[in-house]
Amino acid sequence: MNDTGLRERAEAWRQSDPDPATAEELARLLAQGDMAELADRFSGDLEFGTAGLRGVLGAGPNRMNRAVVRRTSAGLARYLKEHVPDATTRGVVVGRDARRLSAELAEDTATVLAAEGIPAHVFPLPVPTPLTAYACLHLGAAAAIMVTASHNPPEYNGYKVYWGNGAQIIPPHDTGIAAAIATVEPANRVPLLTVAQAREKGLWRDIPDALGEDYLLAILGLRVYKRGSDTLSIVYTAMHGVGGVWAERALREAGFPRFTPVAEQHMPDGRFPTVRFPNPEEPGAMDLSRATAERVKADLVLANDPDADRLAVMAREAGGGLRMLTGNEVGVLLGHYLLTQSTQRARPHVVTTIVSSTQLGDIARSLGAAYDEVLTGFKWIANRALERERTEGTQFVFGYEEALGYTAGTVTRDKDGVGAALVMADLAAWCESRGTTVLGYLEEIQRRHGLYVGAQRNVTLPGSAGAQAIRGIMDAFRARPPSHIGGEAVRAVLDYQRGVQGLPPSNVLALELEGGGRVTLRPSGTEPKIKYYFERKETPAQGEPLARARERAETRLVAFIDAFIALARERGQPT
Repeated sequence: MNDTGLRERAEAWRQSDPDPATAEELARLLAQGDMAELADRFSGDLEFGTAGLRGVLGAGPNRMNRAVVRRTSAGLARYLKEHVPDATTRGVVVGRDARRLSAELAEDTATVLAAEGIPAHVFPLPVPTPLTAYACLHLGAAAAIMVTASHNPPEYNGYKVYWGNGAQIIPPHDTGIAAAIATVEPANRVPLLTVAQAREKGLWRDIPDALGEDYLLAILGLRVYKRGSDTLSIVYTAMHGVGGVWAERALREAGFPRFTPVAEQHMPDGRFPTVRFPNPEEPGAMDLSRATAERVKADLVLANDPDADRLAVMAREAGGGLRMLTGNEVGVLLGHYLLTQSTQRARPHVVTTIVSSTQLGDIARSLGAAYDEVLTGFKWIANRALERERTEGTQFVFGYEEALGYTAGTVTRDKDGVGAALVMADLAAWCESRGTTVLGYLEEIQRRHGLYVGAQRNVTLPGSAGAQAIRGIMDAFRARPPSHIGGEAVRAVLDYQRGVQGLPPSNVLALELEGGGRVTLRPSGTEPKIKYYFERKETPAQGEPLARARERAETRLVAFIDAFIALARERGQPT
């Protein structure tokens, strides 16, 4: 698109923008003649996919804003009316977090749905993402929408869509909704009601507080040990998000009186003033949690991300220090605990993803449980669980992905950081009753099933040039897969874009080594990154201190990572 065409498109968008703030933003860019910025905003539309929408707030079709959300909501509403005949009876749940513009985007969503004749079941206040997913099932809604950017920086927002089964959308609904959005008129012509009009017509329905109480009771029922602990000390952070009130109530009602919130981060604040990147995995994000835990001598630290659908865990080591557990370690702990200590009515079923540790699969097979690996994203975990329940009568017990996403049982069909925090505290109390700790229990599992170590490396490559570089890296590894990595032979190349193990095609590539190592390459679906996932397995010798085996395993893992990164640079990754 030349500069003239770019200006014409930007001006047309400005004139149809219903939000004066973003219309003024575009007018300023046009007046300044900032063609590079305009090109970035108008080079394409913010893509609607299986994660819905997520992007930086700002003006233009390649940003998150009220114009984009109004058109998206109209397209979704029309798709629902075509494919879900009773959508106008069942309605759609609308939830939101506490980020900048979340309240306005949620209101726009609800009033557009109402104008389409679809009742909007609206949470009056910010809520955790898992509560929106729960409400979809509990209210029998045709779909649910959560306005959130999860753990992204403060300049982001997003729009997550659930189908009527309570799980995030998967094909063909994602592409069908995207096609419907593409036919929607300009944003200023999208019909919408005022809130008062929608209420008068019975098309805006506030979700009562009782639904939140039902959710709390449901997750309290996920516990296995169910006795709490008067002595276990727990520090918790909401990371400036919406989980604080819910996690505190759940843990206190579960019998954990020694609960200490990280005061600076306990209440919602979309500016995230104490962290640049409100993701517990990011360097520095857990510093205040660690400091609080050391001050009160906590045994366990639990952290939710801002929309409370993820959980991070730190636990006290035998030597007295606090250690951050990896997402895979938490997944293995919770999975093993629920498989071995809870009572199942049918064959238990656990699910993880192709970029998570293979250890849960080894554990499941040893216990006779059903097991699946699916593509990255909790939508695949939830839908696979539903499929096997329907076709085989299995009982879904647990699912996780290494990026700190976990769910126990079927209270929600999405990851649930509040429910997972409750089950982790229950596990810790059970360990205490046995005279051990969370890390002591992890060692028991590793001695029995092997010591798996892993790591992730992310390379951020923003903008259109970054997207091109990421495509180039993936294409280069497909065209010239290495025969060896660090002197170890590559046993298999799994190209998930061609479909592997019956999974839908996906832009993921895995290289498996003869010695049992694995590296998986995947562009992020929500951020301008390419992600590399590494794993090695070590078998501790009889009587060998686990710390020694871990040191050996991690040394080998570092060498493996270094060798692979060198290959990635040869194939176009910037240094």
